[in-house]
Amino acid sequence: MHRHIPSTRALLAFEAVARHHSVSQAAEELCITHSAVSQQIRHLEAQLGVLLFERSARGSRLTPAGRRYHGQVVGDLLRLQNHTLEAMAQRPDGTRLLVGCVPVFAERWLLPRLPAFLARHRHCSLHLQVFPTQTYMAELPFDLAVQYDDASWPGAQATPLMREVVVAVCAPGARHRRAMARGDFRAAPLLQLSSRLGAWDDWFARAGITRVPEHRLGGHRFDLFSMLVEAVRADLGVGLVPQYFVQRELDAGTLALAHPHADTGARGYSLFMPPAREPDPTVAAFTQWLQAEVAASGAGVTPPQRGGAAAPATAAPAR
Repeated sequence: MHRHIPSTRALLAFEAVARHHSVSQAAEELCITHSAVSQQIRHLEAQLGVLLFERSARGSRLTPAGRRYHGQVVGDLLRLQNHTLEAMAQRPDGTRLLVGCVPVFAERWLLPRLPAFLARHRHCSLHLQVFPTQTYMAELPFDLAVQYDDASWPGAQATPLMREVVVAVCAPGARHRRAMARGDFRAAPLLQLSSRLGAWDDWFARAGITRVPEHRLGGHRFDLFSMLVEAVRADLGVGLVPQYFVQRELDAGTLALAHPHADTGARGYSLFMPPAREPDPTVAAFTQWLQAEVAASGAGVTPPQRGGAAAPATAAPAR
């Protein structure tokens, strides 16, 4: 098999040239000479029997064959790097803990609570790795993962963890805040999250709100919750976000609820354990701590609310 596997030096040179569009910059990054990088690329092209780059005075650009090969091998290089780093980070006492997590949950819910766990488990070396989708769940060596409850991880054990309470937030001085508080969103600019298009229709339906904009997908669109929240703070419109993601801003008065409805009928989070996992006391301790924190926060799994019922939330009065 090894006869058909290129050297890692050649693959690293290929990846660097493709990223920089420059042999010189790739050589500088890899701390080798220009000619050494060129030689690695020539050897790789000879082994594959295809031309990977088009060379010109403006730099080196991938050919169609090069783009296909690049897309196939870059992920493999990243996985090889991750596996190598994990092996290097393994402590002699076996207390490394690798937790995979949805970015929004990791940033605003889990990270602020982690110091309490680590203070009680000082022997534990934690690696928190975020991923926006379930793509790599079966490929990376997680000890456990927190992912949306509709994720699929063949053979894994999934335990429901908590519902995601979604609220509509606006700037405290938003022009249409008083109307929105009464359930009239017709003039409100609706901000969109790219990965949750259609969320407003679901939220309005569960809130029983019928006075809505005609074009509900026409607002400004953002890829990340953090970007959407900053747009709300800048008074560009009203946004739908998990309540825990903006609780600090609601408490501080830098954001306000546009309407009292807090929707628990959307997505939730589950705790995933890899298949055929050997019992591990550190994993068990983290799991028990995480479930206890969820219970203490009042965010445990509950039946979805329907209609206009609202979960408790903090907001300043509309002005």
